[in-house]
Amino acid sequence: MNMPHLIISFIKRLRAGAHQDPVRDWLTLITVSAIVLAGIIVWNVWAFDTVARGGTIGTAPAAAPAVFNRASLDEVQTIFKERAAEEAKYATGAYRYADPSQ
Repeated sequence: MNMPHLIISFIKRLRAGAHQDPVRDWLTLITVSAIVLAGIIVWNVWAFDTVARGGTIGTAPAAAPAVFNRASLDEVQTIFKERAAEEAKYATGAYRYADPSQ
């Protein structure tokens, strides 16, 4: 049985005058759905297990050397120091604010 004959046979069965068997159709639908569901579950278990063991899915990325810009790091540290100083002003009472919810 070749594919064109199978397709033609399927199209002939779909015509309105063809014999319909709802039980067969439902069993086919449920069987195919169960097979697809089992495949999805197996794929997800495999993917989770691979990632949980530290592996990668697909090709592993090429390891690039880390590039650090010292000026950017210093700028970030300066910003955090300024924010810490502002937070300390609120904590020590240098800044006073009125709470509108009170």
